[in-house]
Amino acid sequence: MQARTQVDVAAAEAAGMDPVRLDALACALHADYVATGKLPHLQLLVSRDEHVLLSHVSGVGRATQEPLVDDSLFRIASMTKPVTSAAFMMLVEQGLVALDDPVTHVLPEFSKLRVGTDGRPLRQPMRMIDLLRHTSGLTYGLQRQTSIDARYRELGLDEFQQKRSADEFIEALAGLPLEFSPGERWNYSVSTDVLGVVVERLSGLPLDAFLSQRIFGPLGMMDTFFELPEEKVERMTDAWQLDQDGRLSLYDRGARSGWRRKLRFHSGGGGLISTAADYNRFARMLLRGGELDGVRLLKPATVASMRANHLPGGGDLARHSSSMFSEADYAGVGFGLGFATDLKTAEYFWGGVFSTFFFIDPRESIIGLLLTQHLPSSAYPVRRQLREGVRAAIRDRRG
Repeated sequence: MQARTQVDVAAAEAAGMDPVRLDALACALHADYVATGKLPHLQLLVSRDEHVLLSHVSGVGRATQEPLVDDSLFRIASMTKPVTSAAFMMLVEQGLVALDDPVTHVLPEFSKLRVGTDGRPLRQPMRMIDLLRHTSGLTYGLQRQTSIDARYRELGLDEFQQKRSADEFIEALAGLPLEFSPGERWNYSVSTDVLGVVVERLSGLPLDAFLSQRIFGPLGMMDTFFELPEEKVERMTDAWQLDQDGRLSLYDRGARSGWRRKLRFHSGGGGLISTAADYNRFARMLLRGGELDGVRLLKPATVASMRANHLPGGGDLARHSSSMFSEADYAGVGFGLGFATDLKTAEYFWGGVFSTFFFIDPRESIIGLLLTQHLPSSAYPVRRQLREGVRAAIRDRRG
């Protein structure tokens, strides 16, 4: 199975990283997952002080055996959430909205929300911060725990390619009860999709236009979008799923991807396509406190707030979570305004259902990025291995 690993030895040593360990990490992940056929392909990027120290691509991007290339396009799914959250925080900085504002100030459709199948009243209103940190009481159909999430599945409310318009999506949600009163628990949900609609209504722009004009264009992220352009189809990877018999089958063929179709709704929680180079620019902006190459999107204090733990009482997910998900462990993990945060190391991170993942360590000035296209993301501990392998490669600790 073809693999290409590049380690910048001089830059790694200058940055206080062990180049041998970085190379060994890439080789181990390739051997464990791509060479064995568990993952169809893998792209890794690790940087410190914004210098790329490790770049790795392996496997085939498509079933027709084209090798994965550096500018391959990936469905990043829930790695869309930090982008939408950053867009919302830009509006907070403009003074158009506040974290404590009731969601009904922008989405009046939610004014009649109730809790549970017995229709209990909300103990407190759903606030914007609840959408950012997933304490809204909303859910995902994929949770498969209650009769409420069953209704989400029946209505297709967390499908990647939503058939409703934004207004129809909000109307459908408004007709369903919440799992709990806002602010009382943490539940991974369509909250960020709702947040995307909030961005649209406050800005007066469709979400794709807002992100393009306010984030992707200024940051030079020319390969990040909701709808796959025809001229870039040849770079779109195949997406695979693990069947019950343990075999991989095609979920979405890159050459005929469903992500080419014109959308009525842009999923702020999971709809974007991107590349390693583009998402690395977004991560660099966050690492630098909201600025990149002279373009400032957010204030340093805003980014610091986003990566801080905002769970009630400063608790972790083990204490507050009522849902199942695979993007993080529960113990010692908090949740900020758009991503999880490690309460011990201060790393913040998130991933997507196709097994994509990123993390930022602000103390050590490290960015790690992993891209592949494999459902479900819970199948293998590759994300944990990436984080642990990068930490093991640090020679000179700063935190």
